[in-house]
Amino acid sequence: MRAVIQRVSSASVTVEGEVISKIDKGLLILLGVENEDNLEDIDWLSGKITRLRIFNDEKGVMNRSILDEAGDAIVVSQFTLHASTKKGNRPSYIKAAKPDIAVPMYEQFVKKLEADLGKKVGTGVFGADMKVQLLNDGPVTISIDTKRKE
Repeated sequence: MRAVIQRVSSASVTVEGEVISKIDKGLLILLGVENEDNLEDIDWLSGKITRLRIFNDEKGVMNRSILDEAGDAIVVSQFTLHASTKKGNRPSYIKAAKPDIAVPMYEQFVKKLEADLGKKVGTGVFGADMKVQLLNDGPVTISIDTKRKE
């Protein structure tokens, strides 16, 4: 799994003109699933995200997690995170899982994140043309790949 985590002051997802998810302070998480991903990837990634100390403390130092801040989250499926640009100029998405694998993994990740945060998590609509708006706070953007764990 690959995730791009953005610390936001606000974020929203709109599908066909309707806002389906909206948060204030928290995290916008773009999530890409590949064929080899499993439940261990879900558990590790959710735990890592909820414990990431990327929110400022009273001294302005990134020392607080989303849990410490009681922040909200939105998770948006993003197969293009698995783009390979090694050959030519047209990205290949061969590593990105097809919907029959990606949808259940995405849904499981959302459930695990909700359990870890102790609250409902906003989502996009898998496969839909989504309009994602965010006000990146910082900006703080972190990229994580469960296969590399760095």
